[in-house]
Amino acid sequence: MRLPSIQNRHIANMLLATLLVATLASCTSLKRSAYQGYKRDEWQQPERVVASLQLQPGDSVADLGAGGGFFTFLLADAVGKSGTVYAVDIDVGLLKYLNETAQERGYQNIKTVMAEEQDAKLPPGGVDLIFVCDTYHHLSNQVEYFRNIKSALRDTPQSKGRLVVIEFTAGWEFSIGHGTPTKTVVDEMTQAGYVLQSHFDYLAKQNFLVFQPSG
Repeated sequence: MRLPSIQNRHIANMLLATLLVATLASCTSLKRSAYQGYKRDEWQQPERVVASLQLQPGDSVADLGAGGGFFTFLLADAVGKSGTVYAVDIDVGLLKYLNETAQERGYQNIKTVMAEEQDAKLPPGGVDLIFVCDTYHHLSNQVEYFRNIKSALRDTPQSKGRLVVIEFTAGWEFSIGHGTPTKTVVDEMTQAGYVLQSHFDYLAKQNFLVFQPSG
């Protein structure tokens, strides 16, 4: 017995919807795995990186390109319950995962932010530090982007905002375009209105640059 065509279409639509949900969930899982990276806890030295930032309780940090939250939770621990971490990304699936994970772990100081390609959607003058790890090369116009995002950095006698860039400069990641030479980053950030404040050299495959707005 053949089902009526309307019912057939209804069943087909349900199957397609189910397949789409499963595919999206799988894509999000794959993206999380890609952000995690092979043995990243070893070569990335995340605890040492966050300690080098010398964050204080109550600070506000933007994790730009937060992905699955590899650094987000460490940054949230560093700023404490009185601080805020804005987990910024353009991927709705990753942000949903990160938000759910934060709720499950009891983090109330993490706020997910759905950004646009050229707008991080950060509060004006509301951020002490912008953290950009393995994301710089994804931006289409770095000079314009970071010139515009400068308005989000806090600028008071008590707090001068900083912007951190960590990018691959060696390894297979760099060879396939997932990185940026240090000189290029410094030149572009200078054009965007920043000055290099410090440079850590303990990451074997990456630069680790700290900038402040010039002037």
